[in-house]
Amino acid sequence: MFAPLQNDTFIRACLRQSTTHTPIWLMRQAGRYLPEYRDTRAKAGSFMGLATNTDYATEVTLQPLERFPLDAAILFSDILTVPDAMGLGLSFAIGEGPKFAKTVRDEAAVNALAVPDMAKLQYVFDAVTSIRKALNGRVPLIGFSGSPWTLACYMVEGGGSSDYRLVKTLMYQRPDLMHRILQINADAVALYLNTQIEAGAQAVMIFDSWGGVLADGAFQSFSMDYTRRVLDQVHTEFEGVRIPRIVFTKGGGMWLDDMGTLPCDVLGMDWTVNLAQARAKLGGTHALQGNLDPNALFAQPEQVAALGRQVLDSFGKPHTGEGCGPTHIFNLGHGINQFTPPENVAALVEAVHSHSKTLRA
Repeated sequence: MFAPLQNDTFIRACLRQSTTHTPIWLMRQAGRYLPEYRDTRAKAGSFMGLATNTDYATEVTLQPLERFPLDAAILFSDILTVPDAMGLGLSFAIGEGPKFAKTVRDEAAVNALAVPDMAKLQYVFDAVTSIRKALNGRVPLIGFSGSPWTLACYMVEGGGSSDYRLVKTLMYQRPDLMHRILQINADAVALYLNTQIEAGAQAVMIFDSWGGVLADGAFQSFSMDYTRRVLDQVHTEFEGVRIPRIVFTKGGGMWLDDMGTLPCDVLGMDWTVNLAQARAKLGGTHALQGNLDPNALFAQPEQVAALGRQVLDSFGKPHTGEGCGPTHIFNLGHGINQFTPPENVAALVEAVHSHSKTLRA
């Protein structure tokens, strides 16, 4: 059904196998910093109009690959599709973040929650299959979801938040209700990722975007334990092919020892983490992904290239030769900013590819 993979550098690095260069892809690489994306979104009429249309979702996923020799594609979608399928009514206003028409803040709302019928998310799986075919083996396709905790933040708050007061109030006052939300979310996310894999995703990523807002102890109980519940259910292989699983917790650097126990292949790092130290802690168990500050891309192109080389130098020489060892996937420490000059992305990708080859020499 799908063409054989021509560039498997990203998959190999995920599995801690040697590669000729350090693979690079960028969180939110298909998005608002590209003028062609803005043109396609204008045609679609809205963000959800873009995400729910197979042709548009395919087009914008491939746009960054037409510009830059990236080593992976990531499905164009949103982390909040799962709670939308639960009936919470997701919308996006221009210039604003996501909003839910319904919130989950009391016992009745929690009791009404259930793992959604995946048929309500068929538009996502159709996009996965379409993108995988359109890639024609060029690079692997990454599927993704928000983490159970991150989804819960939006479900309780009704949108983004500056202080997470409502979700934390529920967590502290009614931990029983919060655990119930998280159990349902975890089982829904696992089913959602498995269905993406069955539709053609070659790796999957869990975005724990708001895990870092939790206190120590609460992070382990309310975020990491439910990420583990997802991983325990997600395919490690499909049709005889290994499927790497990536976990990214923004603000999670202080919990690397704990996260090193997660049964995933790759741990994503934000820009606050020292890669050399993370490698010393985790290099024997997980590949590392990250972690250039997205705002570094506003420097001059030659400065961007130098900053990219610094990240590679911080990780050091990756594993070479047979077997498995410490490997690195270059990424930003969070999503790319919408005002980023595309020419600076080009400078970064070239610098990562060229410098990472010299590190292996």
